[in-house]
Amino acid sequence: MFELDGLKARPLWQPVLEFWFGDDLTREWPAPFFEQRWFAAGAALDAEIDEQFGGLVDAALYSELVDWESKPLSRLALILLLDQFSRHRYRGQAQAFAGDHRAVTLVNEGLAVGMDARLSWAGRVFFYMPLMHAEDEDLQQRCIDCFQRAQAEAPASIADKLADNLRFAREHAQIIQTFGRFPHRNAVLGRESTPAEVAFLETGPRYGQ
Repeated sequence: MFELDGLKARPLWQPVLEFWFGDDLTREWPAPFFEQRWFAAGAALDAEIDEQFGGLVDAALYSELVDWESKPLSRLALILLLDQFSRHRYRGQAQAFAGDHRAVTLVNEGLAVGMDARLSWAGRVFFYMPLMHAEDEDLQQRCIDCFQRAQAEAPASIADKLADNLRFAREHAQIIQTFGRFPHRNAVLGRESTPAEVAFLETGPRYGQ
């Protein structure tokens, strides 16, 4: 059902996917351990990602992994480096968001040729994630559209997983519709918060960083 790149040698992108999804890239959904890893925030995970993948994160940020763009799995690994691993390596720094624009470009290009449809369901979730992180209403709506489509196509066994992600997509979109940006990024990006944003930050969701 899902595509596996038929390479005999172990490609550099494969450990990225194994770290995030496990060693079986064809399963509908990874084991609970990996779900817990996705949304964990802490020094231990940051250090682990930095140690194992810090060099690849920087290579991705400096556009040195363009050959990863050619196939769905390797493109997904590149998106993870730019959109997820960068946030762990550079937590609390503006550099954490330095890969966001390129990640969105990779997503949009991939969607145009149907790359997402050739990934596992969990893979599709993280293929769409840069759209959820974008400070742009049109991209936020595209994210919602992608998750709606995925939920409609997914088997009943993981319908709840896709529904949760669709709910998060809508929550992110509402913040962008309200403020035009994510207020919880203001401090690290050197942006001054408005009074309305200050009030929101006292009780609103932060989604890690």
